[in-house]
Amino acid sequence: MGAPLAKILVVEDDDSVRAVLRHAFEREGYQVAEADNAPDALSALDAGKIDLVTIDLLLKQGNGLQLVREIRARLDIPVVVITGVESADDRLTGLECGADDYIVKPFNLREVVLRIRNVLWRARAPRFVALSESSSRYAFGDCVLDMKKRELARDGSSVALTDLEFRLLAFMLENPARVLSREEISHALNLHNRAPQDRSIDTHIARLRRKLEPLGGEPTLIKSVRGVGYVFAGDVSSSRLSS
Repeated sequence: MGAPLAKILVVEDDDSVRAVLRHAFEREGYQVAEADNAPDALSALDAGKIDLVTIDLLLKQGNGLQLVREIRARLDIPVVVITGVESADDRLTGLECGADDYIVKPFNLREVVLRIRNVLWRARAPRFVALSESSSRYAFGDCVLDMKKRELARDGSSVALTDLEFRLLAFMLENPARVLSREEISHALNLHNRAPQDRSIDTHIARLRRKLEPLGGEPTLIKSVRGVGYVFAGDVSSSRLSS
């Protein structure tokens, strides 16, 4: 048997649901670690390499949303919420906290496996994002994005970006002053399995805006185009760094 495809941490306090997910992931070739509360989940993350975490928001011990925030602040790994909390507001809150996907119970097990596979694929895809080789650094406003180092600096200070935020920003900087539809952005970022009414792109844009511009006032860098999508309206300069 070959090496596991990835190691998944399942955070779920319902023993039967946790067992179903574990068996499904193991059948696909994934290695699985388990936790039934937030403290044990954080300990598992500290103990060894985890490639993806699934989290139930309604944990008996610990707050699921807070756990998403803590993981996102500490690690750059995918987080998938699998929960019975199904309102649109809760879903947007979960995505805004940093979840890469949000799956509502009761779920179709085959769909869960496919969506986990896609999230893992997207997490590894940035190494192959089709960005031009002509530029290694983009400067805009008081920010500089270093493509080789995958680092963003704002006014000289480092700004933490999630993997998806980096790809989103890079894609927009590759296409300044061009209106980009939500569908085009979703396709460019390999965000598959999204319903037409899914507004998660809006959530990711909102999170990125907060990191690029001061709070308050109308956005000046990433502007909304009503009924279509978004446009990067800031002045962008690019340069190639020597090896």
